[in-house]
Amino acid sequence: MRLRHLICCAIVLPPLLLLVLAGTNPSDSSSITPINWDLYHPSDDLMEQIHSLVHRHPDKLSIEMIKSGNKGYNAAVNVVTYCRGGSESDDRSNFRILLTFGQHGRELITSELAFRILSILSEEQFLPMKNGATLNSTLDKLVIKLVPIENSNGRKRVEAGDLCERRNGRGVDLNRNWGVDWGKKEKDYDPSEENPGTTPFSEPETQIMRKLAISFDPHIWINVHSGMEALFMPYDHKNITPEGLPTQKMRTLLEQVNKVHCQNRCMIGSGGGSVGYLAHGTATDYIYDVVRTPMAFTFEIFGDNQTSSRDCFKMFNPVDLPSFKRVLNDWSAAFFTIFKLGPLYLDENSTNAADKWVSIDEYLDGYLVERKNRYGKNMEVIDVGMQEIKTYFRLFLLSSVLLMFMFCSRIAKSKYSRNSTPIMP
Repeated sequence: MRLRHLICCAIVLPPLLLLVLAGTNPSDSSSITPINWDLYHPSDDLMEQIHSLVHRHPDKLSIEMIKSGNKGYNAAVNVVTYCRGGSESDDRSNFRILLTFGQHGRELITSELAFRILSILSEEQFLPMKNGATLNSTLDKLVIKLVPIENSNGRKRVEAGDLCERRNGRGVDLNRNWGVDWGKKEKDYDPSEENPGTTPFSEPETQIMRKLAISFDPHIWINVHSGMEALFMPYDHKNITPEGLPTQKMRTLLEQVNKVHCQNRCMIGSGGGSVGYLAHGTATDYIYDVVRTPMAFTFEIFGDNQTSSRDCFKMFNPVDLPSFKRVLNDWSAAFFTIFKLGPLYLDENSTNAADKWVSIDEYLDGYLVERKNRYGKNMEVIDVGMQEIKTYFRLFLLSSVLLMFMFCSRIAKSKYSRNSTPIMP
């Protein structure tokens, strides 16, 4: 039972540990399931299909590629924006949703789901048993940004035959590289699986995603994975959920999705509390705690916990046509339920961006991103100098406070001296 529980945990499990527990021989490749290219798109082909889809529907979809790099490693992330009218509105009253897929290279099914969602948004495909008029009314009020493949370099390694690879092109787990509780290692930490990088946001992919999240300021964030069936909310780095009404709303929304689309199979709760394993430096915890997104989720859309732990493609992705179709149909419908119900579960107080407090670090990040976008500064230079700029800014603030204190003290002392001087007759 313990082994079965471990095998199903997609975002946290080191394959080497699973091999030992399962008693399998790593040299035996006879039972390894290859990628079924009759069902799945190669990543280049998938992005070509998405670009063509956007080109056919400029009134609804647009796409941009964001690039970043440091220390000789480069990455690019494609971001598709859905907005009725063909361009993103500057009206911040629109309800904003940010979705990311393919953060781990081996989870191919997640990017196929992204393509299916975009096909439905463009009305080239349709949800079964849905009222078109109601759906259109819901979508009129939304701006959706969607990242089909966050980890393109890691995905290439999987397509080249490294079917268990979840990290990026230089061996860093992108879902351990974010700034909340970064770098903490559990007793069974495996660097070949969960390497968090040299510093928080050391990786171009996470730098891109952080800046996208800060600038877009979504009301809902969903990070889509595979390996089990689950609907997780914060936190991943501790085994509790946040307190208060917002958490109750998140849970109620997830319970509705679980009932309608997951037939109550999906696990619901915090990632850290539900799977029995704490994950540090995850995207969802950062988006919730720092970006202050009211609803931040991690969805796990598929997992075959009956297969061998070393048969990674089969464990993380459906391998037959009926299962493939079921996953895409069920979960695309689940996302459109989120699109419909999400705005209803958030009142004006919880979606008012003016109420958010931003740390000095985040303010500087946002300022530098804006300067880079405006003047075309080299991204690597900005990233390398970020920590130095923050340090100087903190020293400047500290010096200003000390000078102000000394100035006020001097005035107070002078005033006291004048008042205490005896008046001569």
